[in-house]
Amino acid sequence: MNDIRRTILWVIFGFSMVMLWDQWQVHNGRPGTFLIGTSKPAASAPAAAASGAGAGAASLPTASNVTGAAQAALPATPSAPPAAAAERFTVTTDVMRVTFDTEGGSVVRTEFLAHPSESGSTKNTASFVLLDKSPDRLYVAQTGLIGGDFPNHTTVMKPSGERVLQGGANELVVRFEAEKNGVKLAKTYTFKRGAYDIPVRHEVANTGAAPVSPQLYMQLVRDGKPLPNESSFYSTFTGPAVYTDAQKFQKVEFSAIDKNKAEFEKSSKNGYVAMVQHYFASAWILPDGVQRDIFIRKVDANSYAAGMIAPLQPVAPGATQAVDAKFFAGPQAEKMLEQVAPGLDLVKDYGWFTILSKPLYWLLDKLHSFIGNWGWAIMALVLLIKIAFYWLQAKAYESMAKMKAINPKVMAMRERYKDRPQEMQQEMMRIYREEKVNPIGGCLPIMIQIPVFIALYWVLLSSVEMRNAPWILWIKDLSSPDPYFILPVVMTLTTLLQTALNPVPPDPMQARLMWMMPLIFAVMFFFFPAGLVLYWIANNVLSIAQQWIINTRMGVPPEFNLPKFNKK
Repeated sequence: MNDIRRTILWVIFGFSMVMLWDQWQVHNGRPGTFLIGTSKPAASAPAAAASGAGAGAASLPTASNVTGAAQAALPATPSAPPAAAAERFTVTTDVMRVTFDTEGGSVVRTEFLAHPSESGSTKNTASFVLLDKSPDRLYVAQTGLIGGDFPNHTTVMKPSGERVLQGGANELVVRFEAEKNGVKLAKTYTFKRGAYDIPVRHEVANTGAAPVSPQLYMQLVRDGKPLPNESSFYSTFTGPAVYTDAQKFQKVEFSAIDKNKAEFEKSSKNGYVAMVQHYFASAWILPDGVQRDIFIRKVDANSYAAGMIAPLQPVAPGATQAVDAKFFAGPQAEKMLEQVAPGLDLVKDYGWFTILSKPLYWLLDKLHSFIGNWGWAIMALVLLIKIAFYWLQAKAYESMAKMKAINPKVMAMRERYKDRPQEMQQEMMRIYREEKVNPIGGCLPIMIQIPVFIALYWVLLSSVEMRNAPWILWIKDLSSPDPYFILPVVMTLTTLLQTALNPVPPDPMQARLMWMMPLIFAVMFFFFPAGLVLYWIANNVLSIAQQWIINTRMGVPPEFNLPKFNKK
């Protein structure tokens, strides 16, 4: 009984790790058991299918994707090839390089100049690419008109405007125009210095002799392939998401789309649709008050579309209607996202722990603004959390010290009653009563802290600021594993030291478990980002120091207790 508390704590810790492992399984395409919300990558399709059918006519919204009045105005899928050859049109600002395809005026490539292509890169020769239409990847942003044979994302458009944001300019405007069957569509993209969000105005002009009632759609189309260089040891959400004021942030797994079981709000007057992945995201945003039908669907064997359809008022001959929207593609920098649109900061996915993770990130950011180094800021944040929970942690360590003090008496008793288990339990309870020891008295203080430390785990895993952020010497990127495994070794040693300071369970099997579990979990940390391992080391060191001080104060000198595995 004197090891009940430790057993319960290990069960809690083990269950937490099982939950994380379950996410890794789902992330790698295997069915999960406990958790939901992590998308399962779809089976890969040939590259030609991904870059062809998904980006063309097949990705037009169809009647199965929208509801209500929108269904009546959907066009037949055009089969004729474009009348003119399409070409690429690249725009460069101070923070990003955006490539358009004149076929539809679609965004087919985005490069973020301040973010290297690979996490942990020391050369920084290439910029990170999010959207990309190539033989290996499909991820594009498209808009157009439905409700008739009108200009859409398969229509070749005429581009105009500057291609480079000049040093003295704060804005750059690019325009695409096309006319078809008496309807002219003009798209105007306005790039701003230092911004990843791009205002987009769609102007619909009726050049014919009869009124028309087109509808404007905006969509993001991407393949379901796993992200390049993703880790098998931790998982983050990849897939479409919808935000509305009524239902808030709604993630949709690729596997749910495959099974036609995607659940999300399908009509709203506010919010956005997005494609989310680790550290980066894209989104189409319409102004509040504009009615929109929301759709998420499978385009072909390995391509998915998420978008919105905004009905327009009938456009009389010679008249023009305009719809303002915003396209975002960039890093998940939380403070920036909050300024772009309400709720957009939720694409930085903290999962179930958002309510705790957001204030922890705020505090971490404040510490970084003062310290100037994310590694030291992580250690400072762990110190502040340990201070905040000092008295709760002290209660747990005091209970552990009492258990350690009476452990020799319990071990002797177990030896005397080893053949009489019922009497052993009765005698053990008598010892606890006489010594005023509660074998599970330290559980509650530690359980209260567990959600906070899991929330901090998600902060460090999700924050793009950790990407290519150095700490000291050999740690050049806190989002990548330690290249020399020094931090994981230190983490393992501190975990074993902390285990050795605890009383040895009298049961040999539980003693083995007490030592094996830290070693098993330590192996996983060899492949975790350095920032996460640093956080765990800081927590271990502070916990060891606190436990050492409390044991000494209570007259229980710290000693290293090793299990006797040969004991029956």
